Amino acid sequence: MAPQVLFVCIHNAGRSQMAAALLEHHSMGRVRVRSAGSAPGDKINPMTVEALAEWGIDIEDRSPTFLTTGDVKASDVVVTMGCGDACPVFPGKRYLDWELPDPAGKDLNMVRSVRNEIDRRVRALLSEILD
Repeated sequence: MAPQVLFVCIHNAGRSQMAAALLEHHSMGRVRVRSAGSAPGDKINPMTVEALAEWGIDIEDRSPTFLTTGDVKASDVVVTMGCGDACPVFPGKRYLDWELPDPAGKDLNMVRSVRNEIDRRVRALLSEILD
């Protein structure tokens, strides 16, 4: 059974969407990926869409989703990105907290740097969970 990873941030409009898309891309179906937000926004950050499009990854049709207890329960790894205590904690799950700048309201160069750091961390996580 494929490992399941959940990425969580406040609005599910930037960091967690980038992380989910990058893990989906790099894992080539070997990992089940979800993303959610503790207070989801109305739409994906356009700079996030553009930064991923530069790498041929299209998330334009995605929408922010609300974090549920079921999402956390179903996951093997939960990666939080600035959602504070909003994410429920269950025994037996691996929790990681990635401190990353929020790309909301930032220019494309800043969003690219966040994308690049998320990509580095996603690749490292992928090598850990598939070993």
